[in-house]
Amino acid sequence: MDGWHEEEVLGKAYDARLMRRLMTYLRPHRLIIFGAVGVILLYSVVELAGPALTVIAVDLFIKPESAAPISSLSRVAQNVMEALDIRPSRLTGLHIAGAIYLLMLLVGFLLYYSQTVLVQMLGQRVMYDLREQIFHHLQQLDIAFFDRHPVGRLMTRLTTDVDALNELFTAGVVAVFQDIFALTGIIVLMFYINWKLALVAFLVIPLLVAVTLWFKINARAAYRKVRARIARINAFLQEHITGMATVQLFNREPIAAEEFDKINADYRRANIESIFYYAVFFPAVELISAIGIGLIIWYGGGQVLREELSIGALIGFIQLSQRFFRPISDLSEKYNILQAAMASSERIFKLLDTPVEITSPPNAFHPSDVRGHIEFRHVWFAYQDEEWVLRDISFEVRPGERIAIVGHTGAGKTTITNLLLRFYDVQKGQILLDGVDIRRWDVKRLRRAFAIVLQDVFLFSGDIESNIRLGQESIDRARIERAAREVHADEFIRRLPGGYHEPVKERGATLSTGQKQLIAFARALAFDPPILILDEATSNIDTQTEMLIQDALERLLTGRTSLIIAHRLSTIQHADRILVLHKGRLREMGTHEELLKRRGIYYRLYQLQYKDQEAAVAGD
Repeated sequence: MDGWHEEEVLGKAYDARLMRRLMTYLRPHRLIIFGAVGVILLYSVVELAGPALTVIAVDLFIKPESAAPISSLSRVAQNVMEALDIRPSRLTGLHIAGAIYLLMLLVGFLLYYSQTVLVQMLGQRVMYDLREQIFHHLQQLDIAFFDRHPVGRLMTRLTTDVDALNELFTAGVVAVFQDIFALTGIIVLMFYINWKLALVAFLVIPLLVAVTLWFKINARAAYRKVRARIARINAFLQEHITGMATVQLFNREPIAAEEFDKINADYRRANIESIFYYAVFFPAVELISAIGIGLIIWYGGGQVLREELSIGALIGFIQLSQRFFRPISDLSEKYNILQAAMASSERIFKLLDTPVEITSPPNAFHPSDVRGHIEFRHVWFAYQDEEWVLRDISFEVRPGERIAIVGHTGAGKTTITNLLLRFYDVQKGQILLDGVDIRRWDVKRLRRAFAIVLQDVFLFSGDIESNIRLGQESIDRARIERAAREVHADEFIRRLPGGYHEPVKERGATLSTGQKQLIAFARALAFDPPILILDEATSNIDTQTEMLIQDALERLLTGRTSLIIAHRLSTIQHADRILVLHKGRLREMGTHEELLKRRGIYYRLYQLQYKDQEAAVAGD
């Protein structure tokens, strides 16, 4: 449940602390913001031109000259024309007003286009900056962080949550500015034309506020339910798609379908509930705005009959009132955008505020050459609390020495390599490389001294050459081919249609397990590290291929410090020393022959595998 519980938390609809932090992402784009705000201000003014021109055209050119009165706005326009000595006929004046109106529509179109481009550009740049920062931060976090957090949830931070903030910057913050400017201009113009009629028009505002508060409270609860239900669907789908082989193996398809049907039905019901509040809110706003216009016609019509208001002013007032209620009716969308953005920013900043535990110290040790001298001194380590995986481990690996590490599953073999690469830090003791505690090393320099080949090889999408080079441009094509030949990968690579440029699908789906491991060997050797770690690297390779690799390793590991973790003891018999781990402790150490003579843990492991091999041969 934890996978979706975090998505359910909405927090405040508006959080000043979060908003201040979000605004820092706008600072690098100040020019775009100033341009967008300027365009919005101009657009708000142009939007008022339509009602204003309607008032002037009706008062000065359409209504009979004998009719009285004319509005104050029309009187100002009349005085301006007289000052400029412009005295058009009524028809000509109407043509001029119409031409200006069309010009304002064109100007409004250009301003709205500019506003859209600037605002979307701002949103895309902020999204780019955020995703860059999040991805960079994720790369710095220690491996323990990824042990605690599902990949799907981290993907959501980079995609859905960042998109929610894009909505805030493009359709939220900017739209609020636009609405504020527009409403301010409309209110000022309404009061300027006739303050009594303006007060009448605003009589419906308390009713509008009441409907909006009702919608806000209920929509928030409904939105929380919808988000919780979709989070449950995502968690269920991620789990079952990942484990599809198990689902099909145990014929769980009907059971899984029934469970999904329940979750999906809950999501449907939550959406229908939220739709109900939208279905009530929008018509209610339309009804209230219609009541407001009705009040304007009723009261303003009376003023026109009493010759206290011009017919042009009444028509202009109706247009202004329609513009007044439009941004208010969009409140629900802005509210949801703001609420989603606050929740998303809370989760994003929680991720960004996660401290980087594994860092290089000030004045970090950064040698030009690495000899490969490794020493563990009384090392204790636990992934959780004091559930010790390694207990008081001490051993030394001299430069160029070949060390094998064996033991039962869970004995701590892989943990040793994780600590050596400083994916985790020890709780007690020290690990030294070339006589210096690895916690004093520059982290990048430390890891550059190693190459590691795992049992489960990870290949990136791209081609074979890029998977061997891994972005290191100093490794040329000749070096790649030489490394591939040394591990006998060149043979199968050249048989592929694209050769070294053969496309590699996600996780190397089109390659066999053995081929992927051969590529991993070529990758490790192309980087030519002073220390090589092989973690069950030959366990999934057929016997013939393993013989070829063993032949290559005999020559390539010479003079290179190497740690070899293996379950198959036949692959490590020629190691300089073998370390035997049992329940987190180093129980035995020596050569293959020495350990067999002791008849201890290693001897029993060897006997078990030897009997298994004999049984397999007898079965054949």
